[in-house]
Amino acid sequence: MLESAHGGPVKDRIRLVLAEDHALVREGTREILERDPMLRVLGEADDGPTAIALAEELRPDIVLVDLDLPILNGIEVIKRIRSIPDGPLALVLSAYDDEDYVMAALSAGATGYLLKTAHAEDLISAIHAAARGETVLQGSVGRALVTRARGTGERHEVLTGRELEVLRLAAQGERTKQIAARLSVSTRTVEAHLTAIFNKLGVSSRTEAIMYAATRGWIDLPRRGPRQ
Repeated sequence: MLESAHGGPVKDRIRLVLAEDHALVREGTREILERDPMLRVLGEADDGPTAIALAEELRPDIVLVDLDLPILNGIEVIKRIRSIPDGPLALVLSAYDDEDYVMAALSAGATGYLLKTAHAEDLISAIHAAARGETVLQGSVGRALVTRARGTGERHEVLTGRELEVLRLAAQGERTKQIAARLSVSTRTVEAHLTAIFNKLGVSSRTEAIMYAATRGWIDLPRRGPRQ
């Protein structure tokens, strides 16, 4: 049986599609990923429409997305692949660390955001973390979000203890059914709590809510993923 770079037997490989228009960058990224026997690259796309088509056809676990894609940019690609029923996660690998790009990607549904300056081991670690359901942000990207959060000011509404509990479990990668089981409530109750959280914080996704709360110290993000 294979062993992963992180130790222990490999049970299920994490299947990936690379969406990057620069061939050399794409080839280099693939070489990095192939160092870990638990990662399998199913296909490569050099533009937005091809990335979406491969996501629909190959059904990978994660699409590694560059934001600066031809024909259809990475933000639109993320939105479309996240709208696929039981579709793949989207993890951004970009040259841009501007906070507007970060927020746009997270709002579109990206599960994380890394820069192309990331170390090889950090990229591999981030993919494993994303596959576990964790939100992954590189150090400078996280600082950009802190800057944005400080500029928006605090909301008048305060999350209830149960809402914070739901958000903490979501930050640990728990799905709605798992959160419901942990709290001994129905999935509808969890969904109601999430809707209330989104409305109070003025966000539209779990990732945004998690980062909003984390940058204010309300919850802690898992201490795994890329180096900070």
